[in-house]
Amino acid sequence: MDWTSILREFITLLVVIDPVGSIPVFLFAVASVPKNLHRRYAVRAVFIAGLVLLAFLAGGQILLETLGLRFGSFQIAGGIILFLFALMMIFGDSKPQSEIEEAGRDHLAGAVFPLAIPSIASPGAMLAIVVLTDNHRQPVIEQAITAGILIVVLVLTLILLLGATYVHRLIGNTGASIVSRVMGIILATIAIDAILGGFNELGILEMQPQPALKPLN
Repeated sequence: MDWTSILREFITLLVVIDPVGSIPVFLFAVASVPKNLHRRYAVRAVFIAGLVLLAFLAGGQILLETLGLRFGSFQIAGGIILFLFALMMIFGDSKPQSEIEEAGRDHLAGAVFPLAIPSIASPGAMLAIVVLTDNHRQPVIEQAITAGILIVVLVLTLILLLGATYVHRLIGNTGASIVSRVMGIILATIAIDAILGGFNELGILEMQPQPALKPLN
């Protein structure tokens, strides 16, 4: 595998995992959680997402070929989940104290959904891993290199999430609430785009490329 291929795989995984896009999800997930648990949330979420993606790297192709699943179906399912979560970000109320205390006792559950899955280990990331490590075309050494690239992207994701905790400390709960609702609108847009992309991938809906938005005069 040459450096061009390595760079291409790095960019591909960076786009589908989208570390920056996971920041608003992280901020919402920890908005009503004790600050001392924020770091654990980030570490556990990235760790769990890494395990899921590495599992797809090792056996995802066998699973998908057995079940006959398609990329478009993954996109639609992931888009629906993200859209429902975006609605929670926009319209949801603050968590009651009982849920906060429960999160303090069981921080692993909060790290799994929705941060680890489907935000970091998204359906697109799972499918991308399967495509990049095609057992029919890629030798074991190239699959190992892809695994290394995946770990680098996950470390970058962790660094950004750890930085997000400092942002939360600076802006406080009120600022986090405002950011959460604004980012919820953005996340809803991303979710709808994923759903439309899934329909396009399945051939149900043909989408024409749209021109970039022009600045107002």
